Amino acid sequence: MAVCARLCGVGQSRRCRRRQRPSHQDQDSDSDLDMDEEEEERIVGKLKSEVGNGCQESQGAARPMPETGDTATVPCSANVKRLGYEETNCAARHKPEFLLDLPPELLVEIFSLLPGTVLPNLALVCKKFRQILNTETIWRRRCTREFGMMEDLRKMELVGVSSREVYVKRVSPRVKSGRFMKLLPDYEHMDYRDVYTRLLYPYRHILGLWQPDIGPYGGLLNVVVDGLFIIGWMYLPPHDPRVEDPMRRRPLFRIHMWESSRASVECMYGHKGPHKGDIQIVKKDEFSTKCNQTDHHRMPGGRQEEFRTWLEEEWGRTLEDIFHEHMQELILMKFIYTSQYDNCLTYRRIYLPPHVPSDLLPPGLFKGTYGSHGLEIIMLSFHGSCAKATKLTGDPNVPAGQLTLVVHLNRPVRLPDLERQCSIEELSGLVLGFHEEAQWEDVEACGEGQGEGSTPRAEENERGAAAAEAPAVGVSSTSGATMTAAEPQPFVLPLGVIARNEEYPRSCRMCFYGTGLIAGHGFTSPERTPGLFVLFDDNRFGFIWLELKSFSLYSRLTDPLAHALAPSMERFEVMLQNMQSWTS
Repeated sequence: MAVCARLCGVGQSRRCRRRQRPSHQDQDSDSDLDMDEEEEERIVGKLKSEVGNGCQESQGAARPMPETGDTATVPCSANVKRLGYEETNCAARHKPEFLLDLPPELLVEIFSLLPGTVLPNLALVCKKFRQILNTETIWRRRCTREFGMMEDLRKMELVGVSSREVYVKRVSPRVKSGRFMKLLPDYEHMDYRDVYTRLLYPYRHILGLWQPDIGPYGGLLNVVVDGLFIIGWMYLPPHDPRVEDPMRRRPLFRIHMWESSRASVECMYGHKGPHKGDIQIVKKDEFSTKCNQTDHHRMPGGRQEEFRTWLEEEWGRTLEDIFHEHMQELILMKFIYTSQYDNCLTYRRIYLPPHVPSDLLPPGLFKGTYGSHGLEIIMLSFHGSCAKATKLTGDPNVPAGQLTLVVHLNRPVRLPDLERQCSIEELSGLVLGFHEEAQWEDVEACGEGQGEGSTPRAEENERGAAAAEAPAVGVSSTSGATMTAAEPQPFVLPLGVIARNEEYPRSCRMCFYGTGLIAGHGFTSPERTPGLFVLFDDNRFGFIWLELKSFSLYSRLTDPLAHALAPSMERFEVMLQNMQSWTS
């Protein structure tokens, strides 16, 4: 095989004739290796002699041969190391003028840089191009660069499919070894070209980050290439109230090429293993899934057993462990609402916010506590002098897609000492001062075309508020830039403020005035109430809801999410507006 690779110069190919020879027995392996080495030496020696003779003849025609001797030997040009022998670059050898004159290894490098969509047309140019495009090196690089596929098809049976522990536990419990040796087919008959043209490219539009349409509850789905699969992973928050724990995830569907030359879609929902499903790409930023065997979602014990299993997976406890009656009603309502879909859902594309150096902290996804509703996922993004937190998962009061927090970065709050921080009245006075200023600014903006009669009153109120709170409040018009270099200051929750997680940091970088969205059941009577945004570090922040007298702690979601970054800030802004319209 080494001889084949050196002579071809393009690496090993699945359609190579030497590779299609029937394999010998183990006792003949050493003799085959010796024969390959002898054949290699014979062919290389022959090539050396031919090249040397050709060089001498061409030089002899141009000038007399030099005298014999070591010092009189005329060397040819540099050696070609890739071929394994010294090839003489004769003076009569001409430079390549056309693309067809290039060596095969250079053509492989050039073709590997082209998009996979143009390679079939390139194969129609000539026979040489068609033969070179059958090289797996080209298609493997396209699978890696365009879709992030890193596994080697030839090593798949030895190392197993990535995330195999999840598959063994949830998909094929009968496999006791924890490996996929019994389930994987012979990958010698599958090449990267088939994987690219029949699996990765046809389903390229569903890769990325999506939000399922599950009423007010929403969700977070990431569709990625995982080995020989395209898998849709549903991300779930950790069990309440452990906000610092890592995210949980479970597969909802997968697409593979195990049993045929065409891609197959399987539903992964339920407890009986994978079964037939279907995916319909409605348009570029929307697709839907359908389960063709919903009986696989049912359990022998009926709905009661399904509810107990769902409750243990979703909340990590039983219904008897939840003593709060209102919380029991919310949990039961969510189970009834979400289980009726049977994994027949519509998904809409969402993006992660772009990051610029001027942001207060890196934007991204966070998981936070929301009282009896448990943990929910939000997206933090920055827009000039304010930061916005959008819900990706919601509840019956404030559904997914709504702006749960708006932080005014041009209104930093300087906290008093620890003794005064323990008083809820002291904290309310600080925040409400900024809240009145923000309301007056809104009134001025609305009445801008009606004259300037309200401007003196607004300025007088602003001066009075600033004078009254001068010892404790600092206002900056540069988005908090003057407080960026401030040292960490002590922080404690005021008495009477309820926190689901008592293990919050006891020091913070800075605080800002902000508003939080609250509403009644069914998103009735929504209103924004004042609160305090507390930044602990780049991965944690909190928000004190003054009207509810509660505290929400948020922790960054650190899982890598593929194909999720927004192409531009304009596209991200449009996506946020669409998210709010989906649930409004």
